[in-house]
Amino acid sequence: MNAPEQVPPPVSRPTASLSLDLDNAWSYMKTRGDSGWASFPSYLDVAVPRFLELFDQLGVRVTVFIVGQDAALPESRAVLRSIAQAGHEIGNHSFHHEPWLGSYDADKVDEEIGSAHAAIADATGVAPRGFRGPGYSLSRATLEALVRRNYAYDASTFPTYIGPLARAYYFMTARLSSEEREQRDALFGTLADGLRPLRPYLWDLDGHSLVEMPVTTFPVLKVPIHFSYVLYLATRSTPAAIAYFRAALAACRAFGIGPSLLLHPLDLLDATDAPQLAFFPAMGLPRERKRAVLMRALHALTGAFDVVSVGEHARRAGESPGVRTRPWETVPASA
Repeated sequence: MNAPEQVPPPVSRPTASLSLDLDNAWSYMKTRGDSGWASFPSYLDVAVPRFLELFDQLGVRVTVFIVGQDAALPESRAVLRSIAQAGHEIGNHSFHHEPWLGSYDADKVDEEIGSAHAAIADATGVAPRGFRGPGYSLSRATLEALVRRNYAYDASTFPTYIGPLARAYYFMTARLSSEEREQRDALFGTLADGLRPLRPYLWDLDGHSLVEMPVTTFPVLKVPIHFSYVLYLATRSTPAAIAYFRAALAACRAFGIGPSLLLHPLDLLDATDAPQLAFFPAMGLPRERKRAVLMRALHALTGAFDVVSVGEHARRAGESPGVRTRPWETVPASA
């Protein structure tokens, strides 16, 4: 009698996560100091269906961080609810999308997060349990507000050294008063942010803990690898952009880091879709070329990792026996 055929166990892949920061046209205009933002110009009806189709083709479920102001607008409710109906996780991206949120006092931070939470839950039918600060802004007051609302994780840290360079470029291109420049003085962080860890960890907040899910940058180098940056590189050379992204994924595998990467609406829009934002890098790339580059990069990601929502990634990381706990005051010097 022949022995039964031995079926090899499935090869498990390390976890990665994918998110979409659903920044709208008005929020970019507001940050830059452009007039007309207060009428809330929007491209959500165009961008969201494109992303839902992309995620469906890839067979992934991601986290979409929604701005509360958009959720509060009646004309946005249907398109935002379609995200939840497609099975994606809903996250909180603050109410007013002000990247200087980290400079606000505790009461104002609490109001920002609470107002956004209520509006997003009402619009989508799903109460968020994860938060990402606009412009990666973060403060202890933010973390404490999240703990009070029983959030599972924060995803606001961006461990990179290029923050001051990004701020300098922003100030060069923005139309800001001296008061607005002072308000935005800490925008995009400092050199010290490059010392923050790439692996998920737990914040220790006076006996309460909260999972932190950093936006992954290139291990050791700490330069961006999210898709807006890949598309910017593709304006010079698509093969070089994809090679760079694959090298970053290989480095993550080598260092045992499960990447948490993010998309922005402009990654599937071009200057014909949002002419008021034509100044953004890669907006000169036609949207179909952008989509082709994204598909190549995303196939590389899904081929090497088990891609899940940020919430699921945070759950797995928080249950890992090796997860570290760090006090708010600590800025670690290693990944």
